Amino acid sequence: MQSSRRRLLVLGLDSVPPEFLFDRFLPRMPRLKSVLDRSRFGTLLSTDPPITVPAWAVMFTGMDPGSLGLYGFRHRRPGSYSEMYTPTPQMLPAPPLWSILSRLGRRVAVIGMPPGYPPPTVNGIYISDFLTPDGAKDFVTPASLAPEIETASGGYQFDVTFRADDRPRAERDLFEMTRKRWALAHHLWQKEPWDLFAIHEIGTDRLHHAFWKFFDSAHPRFTPGSEYADVADRYYALLDQEIGALLDLVPDDVTILVASDHGSMAMHGCFCINQWLEQEGYLHITTRRPAPGTPFEKVEVDWDRTVAWGAGGYYARIFFNIRGREPNGRLAASDVPSVTHKMTRALQAVRRPDGAPLGVRVLEPARIYRTVRGDPPDLMLYFGDLRWRSAGSLGHPGLFLTENDTGPDDAVHSFEGVFAFADPRRPAKEHLPPQQIIDIAPTLLKHLGVPLPPTMQGRPIAALD
Repeated sequence: MQSSRRRLLVLGLDSVPPEFLFDRFLPRMPRLKSVLDRSRFGTLLSTDPPITVPAWAVMFTGMDPGSLGLYGFRHRRPGSYSEMYTPTPQMLPAPPLWSILSRLGRRVAVIGMPPGYPPPTVNGIYISDFLTPDGAKDFVTPASLAPEIETASGGYQFDVTFRADDRPRAERDLFEMTRKRWALAHHLWQKEPWDLFAIHEIGTDRLHHAFWKFFDSAHPRFTPGSEYADVADRYYALLDQEIGALLDLVPDDVTILVASDHGSMAMHGCFCINQWLEQEGYLHITTRRPAPGTPFEKVEVDWDRTVAWGAGGYYARIFFNIRGREPNGRLAASDVPSVTHKMTRALQAVRRPDGAPLGVRVLEPARIYRTVRGDPPDLMLYFGDLRWRSAGSLGHPGLFLTENDTGPDDAVHSFEGVFAFADPRRPAKEHLPPQQIIDIAPTLLKHLGVPLPPTMQGRPIAALD
């Protein structure tokens, strides 16, 4: 039937908040504005946690992070205190949109959607994401396309170094990476009439992390008069030019989805979670005071006395040293609820350096997800509505840092991303109420005339029907 022949173009812009796409940088983006002018659009509410992995997977599977077993960029390996692993697309227990379409014989091309390494096999092309290791040769399926990818892009770049003091290089590499990615997109689009063509741009996220304090006067560490004051304007203008060049190739009957996995906001600093756990008697170290910024993995811990430890990142992951689960478990599983209650009360009493409450939100995976798979943390902590990162390192003079302990960083993630749905059947502009990221996959499947998997948790968005 006719609906089964609809085609879809997905423009995934990592970490873009509504105030950037719909307001501040919109004057720099006339081509995206032309899409918005014929779209139903608005705020897309991300998931817990609002992190690139798992948020994109939630968007395109219609399943929550617990059901997918995805809790961030790194997961703790069972039976280990510090060994981590990176999730892969092969770990997903539910098929994403491109896999569902591939099984139906639809042709798909996907560039960089996370988690994307090693690239899964699809009925078409899949190029892996920014988590691709340096020098990896297995970055595309089918593998025979690797030389073509390199030639068409001019030497494909998966990511840039963005947490570093060398900002001239960060700027140069960021703009070059984006140009190469979209040159590749322009090339691949013309290979055949894809049923689904999806591209993920990590550059927006890297821009925010590396340069936010230079273009936002409200940033706690705003640097006025910087040579980078206009870098965001120039980058969003470049992105719009590249998107426009792709749109010039796209027929009028193709549906377009513009979306981000979450938003971004200025980083206020870091809360040193392991130092707090040590101060409160949950974590015990056997060595003398570590040097400032010593990674947790390099600190000698007295595991026979330790009850809990944490990990850094956009949010704090807390792990309990549970008897029978960890090699030197101390805490009985039956005591976890009481320890959680005590820890929560103590965390909620923490105050920032200015004397105001930090504001700590404590989440238990088993309570917020429909099911819990894989290797979740025991607790998830958000500091100051995520404006404060979690620092896992030790040896600092206090519990708060003004800078990220893993390198210079200006931004953190927020829950408010964006969506714009340009359906050629309804080319009208309409600003919708906020929608849920988990509902995107079922909405797209319904639009493409594909039955929803019975286990899919998201539901089609009625306003986009």
